[in-house]
Amino acid sequence: MLFRLVLLAVLPAMLSLASSKPLEIFFIDVEGGQSTLFVTPGGQSLLIDTGWGYNAYRDANRIAAAAKLAKIKRIDYVLITHFHADHVGGVPQLIAKIPVGTFIDHGPNREQTNAVNHLYRDYQTAIAHANHITVKPGDHLPIKGFEATVVSADGNLIDQPLPGAGQSNKFCAGVEKHPVDNTENARSVGLVITFGQMKIVDLGDRTWNKELELMCPTNKLGHADLLVVSHHGMDMSNSPALIHALAPRVAVFDNGSKKGAAPVAWDTVKSSPGLEDIWQLHFADAGGKEHNASDPFLANVEEADTGFYL
Repeated sequence: MLFRLVLLAVLPAMLSLASSKPLEIFFIDVEGGQSTLFVTPGGQSLLIDTGWGYNAYRDANRIAAAAKLAKIKRIDYVLITHFHADHVGGVPQLIAKIPVGTFIDHGPNREQTNAVNHLYRDYQTAIAHANHITVKPGDHLPIKGFEATVVSADGNLIDQPLPGAGQSNKFCAGVEKHPVDNTENARSVGLVITFGQMKIVDLGDRTWNKELELMCPTNKLGHADLLVVSHHGMDMSNSPALIHALAPRVAVFDNGSKKGAAPVAWDTVKSSPGLEDIWQLHFADAGGKEHNASDPFLANVEEADTGFYL
């Protein structure tokens, strides 16, 4: 399996602030799904989502390869943000490749379609004998080495701002609601991770209206140093009320060549105040040169399924 290591150039000092060892983050290429591995200085690990399951063991193999590179032999916690194929599909294959300590999710599937019900049944079967935690907003994950706060889960939100947040959000002005989203996307588990002075925000596939509930009229999250761009950078998410209020220094798109990093969403991120860098897992075909990061900030420049990661 081929990989390319790309360093987030503006963040190494912050990644090492809390320890002589850094917090390692691997944005694994699962071709338009999500799978992000965090490894603390003490060696504890958190994997957010497992990518697809339909393509044999491709995504599970890529996750296992990242774990090997991180010198870990098990994944302590696997958090499933929601029960769509590009996030939970790879669970059965993953546990056949590497031991997992505990699975974390928002509770039962709420999207009653045949496809999602099937995915959820497969997930339940796969974790039947595993440790399992259901989280709600305000919970803290039990991982040691950084603070991981649940800010959204199962469609619910934190009711009080995080420490240091709570300011009025001027970017809510003029932002209109979208049609109601009743899918699992809106029920995504969202996390804010703090490591020393660094803050990382990952809201899964949380959609537009739920972003507004979280950020308007008060910004409950504060600013972000690193933003995992919601929903792969699709324009049904990523409202200016969220992105511009978070004002991330670095944004990462876990997109595919034909999915995510939509031009409108990309422009919203690019115009965010204080942004220093955009990184992408793929060049997004729909964006052209005008709506993509330059080649040094792309893990996969060509469309071929090479699996390079950030």
